[in-house]
This record gives sequence, structure tokens and C-alpha cells, in this order.
Amino acid sequence: MKYLALIWLLLSQAVLADAAQNVVIDKPFARAAMQQQKNSAAFMQIINQGQPAAIVNARSSVSEIVELHTHINDNGVMRMRKIPQIDLPHGQMVKLKPGGLHVMFIKLKRDLNVGDMIDVTLVFDDGSEKALELPVHKVMMKHKGMSGHGKKMMHH
Repeated sequence: MKYLALIWLLLSQAVLADAAQNVVIDKPFARAAMQQQKNSAAFMQIINQGQPAAIVNARSSVSEIVELHTHINDNGVMRMRKIPQIDLPHGQMVKLKPGGLHVMFIKLKRDLNVGDMIDVTLVFDDGSEKALELPVHKVMMKHKGMSGHGKKMMHH
């Protein structure tokens, strides 16, 4: 009987440790883009209700490459950079948003039209995965001080 109790305890801990089951995804969407633009991105709010975790990879059928990205200010020029993971602290909301953390789609295989639904799978540091269907929205980037002369371009 003690053996069965130990097995139940180990199995219940394994379920509790599954990052994919412990994260709640809110307001997910992808940016509309034509295939000729080559790139797009996905955004969402993520709340981790379990142990600290991290997204370490993502994939989608809409592009040849999917990467985790952030923006940095490089001497006044905003640049996107690939990052190894997106940390998800326990009980906190992590926002993936334009101009910040995001899932980047590189070398689009097709147009992403407003109203389309696309697949994205998030891969967590414990090996668990969460499959999502995201609506495609029109997204306009907001940049402070970027009107008129002296516009700073976003570089990848």
C-alpha cells in the first residue's frame, strides 16, 4: 500500500510540475502580414500559476523559422534580438507585446490576413508543450518621437 501511495505522490507532483498545464494564455494574437514582408509576430499575456518556468522554443506552420525575441535600445535605435527563453515567474503576468517580448515568425510561408487563425505551439523548459490557435489582427507599432524628421528605424 505504501508503494501505491508513493507512486500516486510522484505522479501528482509530475502533473503539478507540468508548465504547459500551469500557464494561462490571455488575449493571444498574431500580426497581419503579407508573405512578401517575410516576418510577423505573435503576442499574448501569460500567467504562470505553477512553479517558475520558461518558454524555450515555439513553432508554427506559418513560417520556416520561429524564434523568441525581445527589443533592445541600442544607442537610440530599437533592435529586435533573439533570446534563449522567456521566463515565467510564479504568479506573475508576462506580456508579449509589440515593442517588447514576442514570438517571431521568420520567412512566412503564406499571407497572414486579418481574421485568419494560425497555430502556435509553445515549448517549456520542462519539455511540456501548449498548442494555441491565434487570431490574426492588424497591429500598428507605436513609437515615441518617430514623427517627422529624425525617425529611428527598427533593425533586426
